[in-house]
Amino acid sequence: MSTDYVNAPVDRESAESLATQGLVLDVVDTADAELFGSWLQAESRGFHDGPEPVEKIAAWVDGLAYRRTTGVWDETTTDAAAPVATVSSWVAPLTVPGHTTVDAWAISAVTVSPTHRRRGIARNLLESELRTANSLGVPLAMLTVSEATIYGRFGFAPAVMAADWTINARRATWSGPTPHGRVQFLTIAEAVEQGPALIERVRLASPGQIETWPLLWKRILGLLPGDKDAPKNLRVVRYDDVAGVAQGIAVYKLTEHPVDIFGYTLDVVFQASATDDAYAGLWRFLLEMDLVGEVTASLRSVDEGFAWQVADFRAARKTRQRDHLWTRILDVKAALEARSYSAHGRIALQISDPLGFAAGDFLLEIADDGSATVEPLVGEIPDDAANVALSVNDLSALYLGGVSAVTLTRAGRITELREGSASALDSSFRSAVTPWLSIWF
Repeated sequence: MSTDYVNAPVDRESAESLATQGLVLDVVDTADAELFGSWLQAESRGFHDGPEPVEKIAAWVDGLAYRRTTGVWDETTTDAAAPVATVSSWVAPLTVPGHTTVDAWAISAVTVSPTHRRRGIARNLLESELRTANSLGVPLAMLTVSEATIYGRFGFAPAVMAADWTINARRATWSGPTPHGRVQFLTIAEAVEQGPALIERVRLASPGQIETWPLLWKRILGLLPGDKDAPKNLRVVRYDDVAGVAQGIAVYKLTEHPVDIFGYTLDVVFQASATDDAYAGLWRFLLEMDLVGEVTASLRSVDEGFAWQVADFRAARKTRQRDHLWTRILDVKAALEARSYSAHGRIALQISDPLGFAAGDFLLEIADDGSATVEPLVGEIPDDAANVALSVNDLSALYLGGVSAVTLTRAGRITELREGSASALDSSFRSAVTPWLSIWF
């Protein structure tokens, strides 16, 4: 992963805007452990967490130094060294339809101190991030959000949904295929070593996945300082195919059920599979565990195969479904040409964007092999082209292939300028694999 973006200069427009209020926008030198540690404590406070222990901050300082870390400071506060607002960002490969990736500007840690609300700080931070990404030639931005009402005004829209599942293990008799491989336990140390390569190999299978980082995998395995008992409560298994090649991994924990005596709840913390056989093998193992009455799994796909692999369809239910990954296209040509499409054709796009990055008229031409070219639309719209008017928000929602253009048209968000154009968009943009992101960032 290149880190050239870390030293990108601070956005002058946002810096000058904040300076009119006596606030300073600057980039943190993440090699300065004291300064970066102060920023991390401010981020933690921004998410309503208490002061973090020194050892946890030290782990974060070491594990997150590759990110471009930005803050806003108010020198009139009692703790002038601590920022009153935070944001961090980095370039991460985002999986798009076609088993390929596009560079995306990942935005995280967006906080503003309650003492400095309603002063336009978040707006300046986010617009700064978008201008910086655009200046570096990154074609789109993305984030996972805690508040869904903030980001639409900046051109973001939900492109990947997520679901929490609860499975009644006593009713979920396995009716799926018989796995051909075997499940083996891993120690936590073995999981630390073997997990990342397998997860990286799986990543291209689902649009919406991003490259993980070592600190995240350690957190999943309960290895961050401050929770010494976490690894004791976790179990890790690997699925090997008939040739002995690792094709899947699952991390889970067991807790005693509060009502069911001698019964347990199994919580799937993380699971990834490179093949359908590995998926079936791991989920059968998890659902058939002795003394387990209930299996829970959060941050899963909204379209899980295991719901169709148990005898009682009602045994597996979504307990919550929500937006997860939000995307924001900055460069229409680069973003749309980076993915592949499900149907050939021509689509004329009239895109509105109040911030100006993606505004304009474009012609998307999709070849028989699913590749595409995008050019500014000059002159008359071809007679055989679909034609729609939409905002950059709605184009961003469609981008990964998990949101319906017909639905957005019926909702009044996309305007058909030629009859049947929404269906043409769906035919081309829809992904055969439901987009899914298995992590927060």
